[in-house]
Amino acid sequence: MEFSIIKFLLIMFAMALADVFWTLYFIDVEGRRAHHASTWSAMIILVTAFTVTNYVDNQIYIAAAFVGAYLGTFLTIKWKVKQESGVDG
Repeated sequence: MEFSIIKFLLIMFAMALADVFWTLYFIDVEGRRAHHASTWSAMIILVTAFTVTNYVDNQIYIAAAFVGAYLGTFLTIKWKVKQESGVDG
């Protein structure tokens, strides 16, 4: 099976983006903001479809999805905590 570092990084980025969207989706669901949550939900499907169709060929790309998912959620929560605490910089 062919391996591409570019494809690995794109899948990792796409999965990170999907998890950013998931995190924001849950925040908006909790806040009862239907339009915002629905928009995030649609974006999740779009980005996840790209990710899944790309790692089906080669299962090593599942590692990219794993790392991306972790980073997406971790960084979004850190950003939201920082934003809510009012800390700049």
